[in-house]
Amino acid sequence: MARNGFFKITSRLADAQLDILITNELPFGPWIADRKPFDRQTAQASIDVHAVGLDALAELNIPSIVSSRPVWSADRLINQAIVLEGGQIRAIHTKQYIPEEPADCFNPTDISSLRMGVMLCTDAMFNEHARHYGRQGTVLIAIPRAAGTSTDNWLTAGRMAALLVSGSYVVSSNRYGRSKGGTVFGGTGFAFGPGGISLSTTDSTNPLLVVDVKPELAARQRSEYFEMSDMDL
Repeated sequence: MARNGFFKITSRLADAQLDILITNELPFGPWIADRKPFDRQTAQASIDVHAVGLDALAELNIPSIVSSRPVWSADRLINQAIVLEGGQIRAIHTKQYIPEEPADCFNPTDISSLRMGVMLCTDAMFNEHARHYGRQGTVLIAIPRAAGTSTDNWLTAGRMAALLVSGSYVVSSNRYGRSKGGTVFGGTGFAFGPGGISLSTTDSTNPLLVVDVKPELAARQRSEYFEMSDMDL
């Protein structure tokens, strides 16, 4: 996230009086995933800039902020979803890169009185994770992304998660801009309500999307699902 872009949006955040803020995936500093070969110094710099960025987010005084950060796991970086509450960081999920790779589960957590789940970027392409969240009573699924300019697949994944398998609200924020390595990020955050109803999308003019989450709607939607019942074959 560029410095001028960060300060430009903070005034909008203050006016919105949010309970929960969902950022894009790995929001701070340059994008390093497209740099080869892997360089520990560059990796550590990304960790450091995210620490500074998360401190800045804490100063916004938003009750709960869902984001992600790079952290060391042995000799490699992992992408860790976190929630920032009262200046304290709580890890809630680790990104799964391939279906067979063990992730840090897909278990919901309570954030600002809502049962929430997180799928980091391509986690969302495996809709069994959304179904798993739905069966555990998840009201809101956050999908922080760092994805390209094509949005069709992402909108389909988000709508399927809300309509077909979870009955939850689904909200996604995406990175915007171009990395030094040439990767182009397309922005376009989106939100779907229970039942797959499109609530809104973001663009360069309107980068902030505010959603009024009503847990009773998610509960009602799930109660109508055959897929969510114990009769699954």
